[in-house]
Amino acid sequence: MLSGLMNFLIACFQSRSKGNTRKSSNAAAGGKQDGLLWYKDLGQHISGEFSMAVVQANSLLEDQSQVESGNLTAHESGPCGTFVGVYDGHGGPETSRYINDHLFQHLKRCASEQQSMSVDVIRKAFQATEDGFLSVVTKLWPLNPQIAAVGSCCLIGVICNGTLYVANLGDSRAVLGRLVGATGEVAAVQLSTEHNASIESVRQELCSMHPDDSQIVVLKHNVWRVKGIIQISRSIGDVYLKKAEFNRAPLYTKFRLREPLKRPILSAEPSISVHQLEPQDQFLIFASDGLWEHLSNQEAVDIVQKHLHSGSARALVKAALQEAAKKREMRYSDLKKIDRGIRRHFHDDITVIVIFLDTNLMSRASSMKSSNLSVRGGGVKLPPKAPEPDKWSIQ
Repeated sequence: MLSGLMNFLIACFQSRSKGNTRKSSNAAAGGKQDGLLWYKDLGQHISGEFSMAVVQANSLLEDQSQVESGNLTAHESGPCGTFVGVYDGHGGPETSRYINDHLFQHLKRCASEQQSMSVDVIRKAFQATEDGFLSVVTKLWPLNPQIAAVGSCCLIGVICNGTLYVANLGDSRAVLGRLVGATGEVAAVQLSTEHNASIESVRQELCSMHPDDSQIVVLKHNVWRVKGIIQISRSIGDVYLKKAEFNRAPLYTKFRLREPLKRPILSAEPSISVHQLEPQDQFLIFASDGLWEHLSNQEAVDIVQKHLHSGSARALVKAALQEAAKKREMRYSDLKKIDRGIRRHFHDDITVIVIFLDTNLMSRASSMKSSNLSVRGGGVKLPPKAPEPDKWSIQ
């Protein structure tokens, strides 16, 4: 039994590196690396162009992302479109990697069953991903109980038949750049709902769901946290705050609650919005919280609007890093010299995907028979680095 679980654990981490090489060989060829920055300046999706960039700050990259374009079902006759995913992991990269490998496949399966894209399809795909990761945690718990404290935000966008679906767990964000008036001005429209305890409505929601718990949200070091531990109220993973059987020894004491877990504290139910795309809708920005810590919605939209399509995601990352350096009263060139791990004291991992919308292509997308595109972000290739002490010790 013990050897079997060990083999499963090894397979989980080995398959990730092998899987990236197999599934994303076309993406790796088009992407480039500059130190801790990985970027693909320009690519073509079924409804226009896109740009991607990822910069690493943590010792292990916890952000994962993908762009999938073409058939959105397992059947050739199914609807075509574009899928975008940004997964901001916390506590480790395991959950975000799992989502990157499984969520889109669940979406295709659910869409195949209905032969269409819908809110229900997206909700089922999220739940299947949550259930799948819970199964992994259950199997690994005897060897690696700390896997129960790993989770990920999850932001996706699906463009299909002129309709945009945005689903979100956590505090990543999707912003639309929309042309307004005759002046050429582009306004920022936030499309995603965030689940961070810093937002008063999120705290109110938690309090209403847990009326018997006066400590459901706690202001700790000037930061609102759920149970004084985590900032977000919805995620994939983080099962130590969802299942009582994983909130006990040998999980580290800092994650264990003083009182028994009577009901799930965190949720994996995404907030989903549906938007009918119009000719004035110019582009979409999907990004992890690392970007929005330093740029406002309108600042990000202005940067994309003034930039060429090519390299626009990289321009957003650079602007965020320049702002991070400015806040610490240092030069951008000096910030770039700081290594991963230490870099986390200055900024988080940052993932940005910019999707440009071509109305003409969009109107023909449902009938187009183009080859499928699959691009994985976070392709920074770095030599191994020693993990933090006791990070994943097997107990």
